[in-house]
Amino acid sequence: MSEYDLEVQSNINIEVNLFLEAIYQKYGYDFRDYSKAHIKRRLMHRMSVSQFVSISEMQHKLINNERFFEQVLKDFSINVTEMFRDPHFYYRFREEAIPILKTYPFIKIWHAGCSTGEEVYSMAIILKEEGLYERSQIYATDFNQTVLQKAKEGIYPINKIKEYTYNYQKSGGINSFSDYYTAKYDSVIINNDLKQNVVFADHNLVSDKVFAEVHLIVCRNVLIYFNKKLQDKVLRLFKDSLIPGGYLCLGSKESIRFSDSYHQFDTIDEEERLFKRKLHFKR
Repeated sequence: MSEYDLEVQSNINIEVNLFLEAIYQKYGYDFRDYSKAHIKRRLMHRMSVSQFVSISEMQHKLINNERFFEQVLKDFSINVTEMFRDPHFYYRFREEAIPILKTYPFIKIWHAGCSTGEEVYSMAIILKEEGLYERSQIYATDFNQTVLQKAKEGIYPINKIKEYTYNYQKSGGINSFSDYYTAKYDSVIINNDLKQNVVFADHNLVSDKVFAEVHLIVCRNVLIYFNKKLQDKVLRLFKDSLIPGGYLCLGSKESIRFSDSYHQFDTIDEEERLFKRKLHFKR
């Protein structure tokens, strides 16, 4: 890379840092420890779509136009999800975690970074099939109010159902997937009985504290968008939120191996990223 290119990249990095600082100072949302590669991609996309010539120009509008900030907030939100995503994870979850969870009289589950809710309802279906749903409370959280509203509604495009049905079957589903939704025009609506024990709430992993003491945390494919410092912070938050012996489920490209919290968890399945908080921890 030439000296000119290096200088250009350096200037862009400065603009990105100032942009994130402006968001924090003006609106209180802290993206400063998100992966810079992810943030750059989203900012470049917004520049192109909104026809700005620079990040600095975009920052000026951000500071003076709250509606534009809300658009940027949506850009930064991570909403790539599907029902029974990575089916073998759910298969292994049924095998390894469900028998232990059945030993509790009541279980609390936290879906952190729940996005539009597909994985929340996937878990609800598993709990139904395993006879656990009626004694479970699911907390589904995200910082993005727009996706939380979509999650509450539980309405999804009908053209996704073939893929979701395949995932469900590969995950060890024991019924017909069509039992869990009603088709209407070009959409499907998740059955109300899968929503009864779900509470959707605003929670920001970056800035908020322990949400609840829970038996299971599901946070899949969120940590990959954070830098190591923020990953460590969030994993400590998860450790503090789990009961001893509680389960932590991460995404396929995430791990706790190099985190500060590594020695406080047992690895149940490294490939499927299923971990368990140790019953006793000695420093």
